[in-house]
Amino acid sequence: MPDVSAIQRPSLLWKSLSPEQKLQAADAFWKDGNAGVEQAEMIATIAQRIKFRPKSVVALPREKKSRHLLNLGTVSEMVAARLLVAYHLDHRRPMMATFLDALGIKHEDGLISEENVETPSAERLREGVDALIKAYSREDVALYLSTLVWQDPDTWGELAEMPEARLEPQAQP
Repeated sequence: MPDVSAIQRPSLLWKSLSPEQKLQAADAFWKDGNAGVEQAEMIATIAQRIKFRPKSVVALPREKKSRHLLNLGTVSEMVAARLLVAYHLDHRRPMMATFLDALGIKHEDGLISEENVETPSAERLREGVDALIKAYSREDVALYLSTLVWQDPDTWGELAEMPEARLEPQAQP
């Protein structure tokens, strides 16, 4: 398997997002029905930080919970990974569909519809990456590819070898 350590960890990918992307990701995170464990972690963290009971944090409007999450600054790797997945599912479906179309993988609106998908060859992955580069910004492509690698290194690990999967370090304000 390729060395996925060349890809930034989810927490560093999370930090690389623009404020608008972070807000979109946080909003998608709180709507994500599959993020129960990660949401519970954030509810406990936010409750401790703002000195509320967890029950009170749960009752907050999604927008407030999103703002509180952003104000934390750092999140665990598990939460960061879920934030990135939620962001892509909620805001980058066309990109996901473009990639899967180029790979010849059946999908429904960017979500793989087959149970067992064969790991794409390096050549097919290159075609998929080329299709993305033609249609989307380099930063969006790198974020998506990096998220795929961390989500499922067995299937997408070869992407770690491609320079398009690496985000350029950005100066922190």
